[in-house]
Amino acid sequence: MLEEKNDNLQNADGDLITGAGDTFENGYSPANKVVDNSDVPDDIEDIKKIHETEGQLPFAPEEVLNAGKEADEVKEEVKKVAENEAEAIQQPEQEAPKERTAIDDIEDSNAEEGEDDSTSGRHELPELNYESLSMEELTAELEKFATAEKVMSVKDHIEDIKKEFYAKYNDYIEEKKEEYSHDNDGDASGFDFNFPLKSKFDEIYYQYKDRKNSHFKKVQNDLKGNLENRLAIIEELKNLVESDESMKDAIKHVNELRERWKNAGAIPRDKYNHVWNNFHFHMERFYDHLHLDRETRDMDFKHNLEQKEKIVARVEELLQEEDIVKAFRELQSLHKMWKEEIGPVSREHREEIWNRFSDLTKQLHDKREAYNATIREREEENLKRKKEIIAQIDAIAQEPVSSHSGWQGQIQKIEALRNQFFNAGKVPIEVNEATWGAFKAAVRNFNSVKNNFYKEIKRDQQENLNKKQALVEKAQSLKDSDDFAETTPVMKQIQDDWKKIGHVPRKYSDSLWKEFKAACNHYFDKLHAHRNEANKEELEAFEKKKEYLESLKDFELTGDHKTDLDAIKQHIDNWKTIGRVPQARRHIEGKFNKILDALFDKLSLSKKETEMVKFSNRLEHLAENEDSRKLENEQIFIMRKIDEVQSEILQLENNIQFISNAKADNPFVKEVHKNIERHKEELKTWKEKLKQIRSFNQGNQE
Repeated sequence: MLEEKNDNLQNADGDLITGAGDTFENGYSPANKVVDNSDVPDDIEDIKKIHETEGQLPFAPEEVLNAGKEADEVKEEVKKVAENEAEAIQQPEQEAPKERTAIDDIEDSNAEEGEDDSTSGRHELPELNYESLSMEELTAELEKFATAEKVMSVKDHIEDIKKEFYAKYNDYIEEKKEEYSHDNDGDASGFDFNFPLKSKFDEIYYQYKDRKNSHFKKVQNDLKGNLENRLAIIEELKNLVESDESMKDAIKHVNELRERWKNAGAIPRDKYNHVWNNFHFHMERFYDHLHLDRETRDMDFKHNLEQKEKIVARVEELLQEEDIVKAFRELQSLHKMWKEEIGPVSREHREEIWNRFSDLTKQLHDKREAYNATIREREEENLKRKKEIIAQIDAIAQEPVSSHSGWQGQIQKIEALRNQFFNAGKVPIEVNEATWGAFKAAVRNFNSVKNNFYKEIKRDQQENLNKKQALVEKAQSLKDSDDFAETTPVMKQIQDDWKKIGHVPRKYSDSLWKEFKAACNHYFDKLHAHRNEANKEELEAFEKKKEYLESLKDFELTGDHKTDLDAIKQHIDNWKTIGRVPQARRHIEGKFNKILDALFDKLSLSKKETEMVKFSNRLEHLAENEDSRKLENEQIFIMRKIDEVQSEILQLENNIQFISNAKADNPFVKEVHKNIERHKEELKTWKEKLKQIRSFNQGNQE
């Protein structure tokens, strides 16, 4: 089957130019026609007549003419006319190419879908701002699209998703690599980061890619056969005019050909318009030659005209549609229906109905262009906003920060700006890569400044690590100690020291803390177990002391000073022998001391003796409770009292000097001397207490 060549050209206004300057509906030009011997008149005058009355001259390039008919069946004059017309077509090629029209856009889109109908439906898919989605959300979107039945309808969406996922993934890996380098003194040679989501994304994408490749191979295998099938239909249609079939059978045959044409399948897009133009030309040619059954032909023309008028009416409605994208998509379908499903109309209506359709198409195309201009303005605003965000990131990177908490605040600001950038919307496609690159550079610069700060404090972190490791070793060496009195204060101090040490490198933090915590818990668990055991003994001592207090109620003094004093001291020794009581029950010590005070009051002891006995008992009680801090405080208190009493005596003696001329029996002088003597006795008592507590502490230390 001969493949016909489309030699259409456009003039400066974008109209398709033919040899006679005529343009048919759907952009079809007589230059697309294939001329055979049945189509060419035998007389040159007939050719001129056709040219003058119809404004068109069917012809094709020389190689098509020669292939479509035998050369000796065409007069030389026809060939010359065709050559002259072909030469006339070549002149506009020197002019500047015309801008694409609405018809061009629709034809190309329909040609693409004519090649592969799985591309249809892509415009109905929702447009998402993939920049604003996280990698998890992008993976979910990919998984949804990858299972689409029409693999090519989601191709653009999947590629956009892939682009955004890899951009975010690469940015994420760069951050992780910088963190690794920071933690390893700038060495990133051993960096290896496993990101399971990336593996999942790649698996879904390659599954889709395999489906797309399989689909593409199948389409390519089908295209050639479908093209040959369509060309065979055209050839069969060409020959139908001169067949011996009756008009009724011919019309039935044409309808069968039209149905076969509709179901013939996809063909290469570069052949789509050319092949259709040939089919349409020969379909019109068939109807134009239905001289014997004009009524049937006219009825078909009328039906086709009605169908095309409905399409025109629908396009008029689409001009009012608010959803421009949806309206233009439907317009593409209407163009395809116009070409594929509806036959020709009578000559008198062909140009008029096509011009109406073409004009409405241009209006809707202009609305779409205006809509696209609005989208462009919005993208320009988004670009402006993204540039502002990049500038803010650069500004934050320049701010001086000297603390960890300060950097945490800066990091939060950057993260908020990152989210704003991703949510800002699309920018013009020609600056998309540059904008993304500028954003990544700004974030990378911030991270570089941040990492430089942490490199400077890394030395301190290393020192902190050394200190904490030393505390861990010390805690582990003491954790099994049974000397609780000696070890407990040390372990508490270790814990206090740990709290005062700053941060350590992140990779050591958790493990170091676990070791330290385990050692401390081990020791204090032992201490608590020991105390729980000791509490049993203290409870028993408490019960014994309660019984002892009851027995003291029957104790009576004999009246003999020495005997009674020895008895009281024996009670004190017995009380001490019983042992310590729980902290919560130490009120019983106060009850015992009250009984002692009452007994001492009944004795004829001097005040000094009473004080010293009570003081000695107090020292024994503090020593029993191992309360070294209270013993130390007691000694400091006594020394302070000695200083106060000495100062008071000195002050009284100075006062006496001012009244040295007063008589000795003066009441005021007597009172001063009396106070001096009282303070001197008190001073002796305090000095005796100081001597006793020093001796007591020295004995405990030994």
